[in-house]
Amino acid sequence: MIRLEHICKTFHSSAGQVVAVNDVSLEIEKGRIFGIIGFSGAGKSTLVRCINLLEAPTSGTVTVDGQELTALSGKELRKARKRIGMIFQHFNLMRSRTVFGNVAYPLRGSGLSKKEIADKVRNLLRLVDIEDKENAYPSQLSGGQKQRVAIARALANDPKVLLCDEATSALDPQTTNSILRLLKRLNEQLGITIVVITHEMAVVKEICDRVAVMENAQVVEEGEVFSIFANPQQSITKDFLRTTSNLQKIEELLETDSPVTRLAPGEIIVRLTYVEKNVSEPLISTVSRKFDINLNIIFANIEIVQNAPIGGTVAIVTGEPEQISAAIQYLLEKNVGVEVIADARVSE
Repeated sequence: MIRLEHICKTFHSSAGQVVAVNDVSLEIEKGRIFGIIGFSGAGKSTLVRCINLLEAPTSGTVTVDGQELTALSGKELRKARKRIGMIFQHFNLMRSRTVFGNVAYPLRGSGLSKKEIADKVRNLLRLVDIEDKENAYPSQLSGGQKQRVAIARALANDPKVLLCDEATSALDPQTTNSILRLLKRLNEQLGITIVVITHEMAVVKEICDRVAVMENAQVVEEGEVFSIFANPQQSITKDFLRTTSNLQKIEELLETDSPVTRLAPGEIIVRLTYVEKNVSEPLISTVSRKFDINLNIIFANIEIVQNAPIGGTVAIVTGEPEQISAAIQYLLEKNVGVEVIADARVSE
């Protein structure tokens, strides 16, 4: 649905030039939810604005649904943009218009009759679960309600692509979850391709199929969300993942010599991580029984990403040395990542 080829975007100012996007190429398949994540200044918002040419790339080509937007005239581009909806962090609603008026606004000049426009607006408001607010003004709405109106407005021209630029950043966690569930439902019902720009890994985890990680104006890592969570390659990606997991706290406890992490002779501390989608059996209880060892769990962080368990466990393992070694080998054969992070076994 979307192909970006060697996109560069440079801004010029009195202070010099700033490279916001540097040679980015991406392909986004039809009907997918694609995340682009990066810290502030990484270039992700500029990149998403290049998709609908709100920002014209300095170089490179943008193709959406088989049409090369970077080769279109102004009139042709305006027509093509109608098939690309966009929602923003601060909603961008018109304060002087009602909810109905905001959603109806993109349909002016569409050739639809007054009744057809009214029917379409009400169907859209029903679709985003806010039909009872059609006569309200934006100032009378909560943040989540405003974003639902913005989504309905973005869908008015039946777009094939929906761009979401930090669409949940101004919302509380509960409202964020409801908006993400709505976007997921719209993707499934309408088959619309959604591009999500965010600085929150939790958003990517919740709804995205694939993700690209941006740093210093470039894409440094890209792949299926499960693969990125299970086996991040870049330090920036690992930093993002630390924000969604408590498994890294074990290092802090070891550094401060916490009583929780003090080992008796023969014990080890292991961090077990799921790295394959097919890991579903009760491995902790299995190895405890099979190898006659005890696992005292210090931290656990198991989540469902793309319908598969991911995350891991930090535990103190007690048992006979050869049984501990056999258990570790067993877990490795079951595609579980095993990292020994403290070891009080006596070396021979």
